[in-house]
Amino acid sequence: MALQVGEKAPPFEAKDQNGNDIKLSDFQGKKVVLYFYPKDDTPGCTAQACSLRDSYDAMLAKGYAVLGVSVDSEKSHKKFAEKYHLPFPLLADTEHHIVEAYGVWAEKSMYGKTYMGTVRTTFIIDENGVIQEIISKIDTKNHAQQVLSNQ
Repeated sequence: MALQVGEKAPPFEAKDQNGNDIKLSDFQGKKVVLYFYPKDDTPGCTAQACSLRDSYDAMLAKGYAVLGVSVDSEKSHKKFAEKYHLPFPLLADTEHHIVEAYGVWAEKSMYGKTYMGTVRTTFIIDENGVIQEIISKIDTKNHAQQVLSNQ
């Protein structure tokens, strides 16, 4: 069952690239840009992360906290975040709890092969923990503009 705009965002807790415990409830009273991406340091994921990085100050000015989530490890996230100077937490969802709770762990296909993977999706969650918007058609190079234009 896919999540819908207007529903309460599923709670979660995970470690970020620095080993910090991050919970959705830590951001009560703030808007959250929760973006799910397939893999650290791949072209599309890098373009998306860098778009958010380059507009990070504008996001903060609008009251947004930015959280990235993939099933990669903390170590992989740390390397990715350091390489591209990412100023926001990347959550390691190695057990797939968050991707499954948000319905973004799904069957995908590439070159005729099917496999399970993360579907690139962004959830904008309001100050009360309610899903305000779901962006499923991600323009990786201009993702920050997609988020910021959703006011």
